[in-house]
Amino acid sequence: MFYHHKKPLIMGILNITPDSFSDGGHYTGVDAALRQALRMQSEGADIIDIGGESTRPGSDPVPAQQQIQRVIPVIAAIRRETGIVISIDTTSCEVAEAALAAGAGMINDVSAGLDDAAILTLAAETGVPIILMHSRGAPKTMQDDPYYDDVVQEVIDALHERIHAALNAGIKKENIAIDPGIGFGKRKQDNLDLLAHLDRLVASGFPVLLGASRKRFMGSICAVAEPAELVTATAVTTALGVMAGVRLFRVHDVRENRQAVDVAWAIKSRLS
Repeated sequence: MFYHHKKPLIMGILNITPDSFSDGGHYTGVDAALRQALRMQSEGADIIDIGGESTRPGSDPVPAQQQIQRVIPVIAAIRRETGIVISIDTTSCEVAEAALAAGAGMINDVSAGLDDAAILTLAAETGVPIILMHSRGAPKTMQDDPYYDDVVQEVIDALHERIHAALNAGIKKENIAIDPGIGFGKRKQDNLDLLAHLDRLVASGFPVLLGASRKRFMGSICAVAEPAELVTATAVTTALGVMAGVRLFRVHDVRENRQAVDVAWAIKSRLS
């Protein structure tokens, strides 16, 4: 699906968790989660990304069965109401398998198959798209003391290793997208360097997903403490991403980022 769209895609975030960094606890009920999914679709989301485990810095892992209990009723409810593409945000093959059976159509793995290699086999066997994200360390400790000599090249090299693992598992090239993992085991300067050089990730030939939505490093730049106040800052990264060739944007605020994509795409289209 990543290669079949010219205009970049918007992935709306739907966290079915009590402790996600920005919207934890907002959509833990099925009815509330369904309303939010339908609202994001009406605002221009192409994909709804559903997760039952927070991966914010300092978070603890959530057992697979607990993730399943959180996300499956929501996936089933959304699937009854709409045909929008549903992505399961998990590093667990067990969770991903249950989500696909309930109606999800793609996998978003922040560990890129490192936490559970079977998730790559599952993606290959089911033929669903998968997003491979770069992270360094587990969420619990990833921000303790991250360090890179050349963050852009090191992220690219690490992602190429995970792409190779995915291809070896039997996943088709056209079903792979990559994510540099903004905020996942990275300092502010690392995030800024990655955003400044998104074109180098795009040059890999694989569709790039950008997930900068409401991230803390932008708050430090803007002197803003509340993640929900970083909507405009996020839209700026989205517009810059479009100009660099990014194909997917994972965001909390769909309407604003849909506008950013549409305007930046109209401008970019005049360059050709």
